[in-house]
Amino acid sequence: MNRLDTLYGGARDLATVVSSNVKHAGKLLDAGAKIGALKGGARVATVFAKRHPVLLAASAFGAGLLWYAAHRRAKRAENGNGDAIEGSARRVEARRGNGAKRAASKRTSRSRQSSANA
Repeated sequence: MNRLDTLYGGARDLATVVSSNVKHAGKLLDAGAKIGALKGGARVATVFAKRHPVLLAASAFGAGLLWYAAHRRAKRAENGNGDAIEGSARRVEARRGNGAKRAASKRTSRSRQSSANA
């Protein structure tokens, strides 16, 4: 039985080593696939940038604009949510220099003015 135990133990050790190597190979294969996808994506992006530089610049500008808008919104939320300041107001009538009220002028629409001038 001593030989069978040694043979069984050796087979078990060999299976453990092969199993760990297969797991390691799977990680390497996964990393290789990621690197391949990254290289392919970089190649497509380079070709796109060479063929459409204006579109690339417009996309970058749009992304910057969106970031700036989000940044401003966050600042406004931090500083009090951008709510209106409570207060009071009163209407002031326009007066001429001598203190007399200004006479209300009769407004005519553009279409009436153009037909009157024609």
